[in-house]
Amino acid sequence: MEKLLEILSEIRPDVDFEKENALIDDAILDSLNIMEIIAEVSDEFDVTFSPADIVPENFNSAKALWEKIQNLMG
Repeated sequence: MEKLLEILSEIRPDVDFEKENALIDDAILDSLNIMEIIAEVSDEFDVTFSPADIVPENFNSAKALWEKIQNLMG
């Protein structure tokens, strides 16, 4: 989780990813941010996101994204 928070903070240093739970719902992250997150996370954790994985629920918080990453890692 710590590495994920580092990645997210590099992409959007102005956001407190440990506290924010509505990153998509409140339009804090845009589509370009999501694509950058997917690229960085895919490289770092060696996972592949399918189109079905790219839904708001998986990106609304760092915790939700971490759970998705762990699920993809098996």
